[in-house]
Amino acid sequence: MQKKLELLMPAWSMEKLKYAFAYWADAVYVWAPMFSLRARTNAFTLDSLQEAVNYTRNLPWEKKIYFTANIYAHNLKIKPFLAQFKKMYDMKPDAFIMADPGLIYLVRKEFPDAIIHLSVQANNTNWAQVQFWKELWVKRIILSREISIREMKEIHEMVPDIELEAFVHWAICMAYSGRCLISNYLSNRDPNQWTCSHSCRWEYKVFKDDKSEAELEIATGRPEDYEELAWNFYLEERERPGDMMEIDEDQYWTYLMNSRDLMAIDYIKELADAWIISFKVEWRNKTVNYLASVWSAYRQALDAVEKWNDYDSKKLAEELFSIANRWYIPGFLAWNPNQNAQFYEKNGTFGTKAFCWIVRWYDEKEKLARIEVKNRFNIWDELEFINPKNKWKEKVEKIFRITNVNHSTWKELFINNKFEEKYTTNEESAHGWWYEVWINCEKNPWEFAIIRKEIEEGENLDFKE
Repeated sequence: MQKKLELLMPAWSMEKLKYAFAYWADAVYVWAPMFSLRARTNAFTLDSLQEAVNYTRNLPWEKKIYFTANIYAHNLKIKPFLAQFKKMYDMKPDAFIMADPGLIYLVRKEFPDAIIHLSVQANNTNWAQVQFWKELWVKRIILSREISIREMKEIHEMVPDIELEAFVHWAICMAYSGRCLISNYLSNRDPNQWTCSHSCRWEYKVFKDDKSEAELEIATGRPEDYEELAWNFYLEERERPGDMMEIDEDQYWTYLMNSRDLMAIDYIKELADAWIISFKVEWRNKTVNYLASVWSAYRQALDAVEKWNDYDSKKLAEELFSIANRWYIPGFLAWNPNQNAQFYEKNGTFGTKAFCWIVRWYDEKEKLARIEVKNRFNIWDELEFINPKNKWKEKVEKIFRITNVNHSTWKELFINNKFEEKYTTNEESAHGWWYEVWINCEKNPWEFAIIRKEIEEGENLDFKE
């Protein structure tokens, strides 16, 4: 492979940004306050954006940071957008991810040196669009999620001198490019402002109401060549008993259904051959466990393809199936999945390993680690430790509970043996109520380490992915 392949990770807080770079992301994208489509989960302010840029520039390896400012603005937002853009421009990120053609036009006029990547929200589905944006000096196109690798390759052939970026791992929306009104209708939260309540994944009961053919024709006004439903159907969402919502279908089959997740680990070489240079992972409101597992798979695949080597996609897929997911498909990369894109059987998440802990501190002398608890575990559980370079397993033999202790005094109390001890029986366990504990740990986990465990059959753990 004659080009550098970029693994691009999201970061919606400083902690997530640090973990992304620790787990070998080449670049991160962060969200601009007020002017991105991730309003609800974004932890960044203008001050912390500058902190994020400074952190990126001070890393020992060359990394990149992109600011996402991809709103479609009403008149009221144009003036404040340009005022904030000037402040962000002065921070010198590596690029701005934008979607609104009017805002891009104004930025090109007032900040001609600004590097712009065109957001997926702009629906880039053909080479003519890409040629159009290239003439407006857009450097990179983030391609629509609804196109195939064959179409991506043709786009590069028709417009070879522009960078192309594609999503490889994310939670697929059941609506075209997230343009869905269900969440807005039921909970007044807009999907494309990242306040989506994922109403399509709630649990519903279906009811029917007998209607005559004449009554159906009057109610629906369908064309004569369409075969009408025998009944009217209604949904009742679990948390809204008695609130009956009528649903309907036409010749294109519209549903409220749970969508599967995208996994492109089998297609990294094909994407690289189509001249995709940036491989984008979505990571909305996920934990560092999600990042570590995704890194483990896609980093290995990208490194192998760059060196013209093969990789075991089946083994890497097992790592991706270990984190919470709604079963995977390759999206539209190879074909139109049609009904296979929906997961009808169950509303929920699946995975083979539970995210248990984040390691916050390690005492080399006593061989104990201070752990932030994310999920339940028990004495004698075998745990999997992961850091950016290694994986290994150890059994829990001791749990030391920390209660009512100021964070700054934990180390002092531990060294002086004054913390509350709680361990040694099979019945003892640690869970979220404890928040932080000490456990035995023979090997130094090092910074950015996380811990997880195999999920036993029938075990009911809360996924915190």
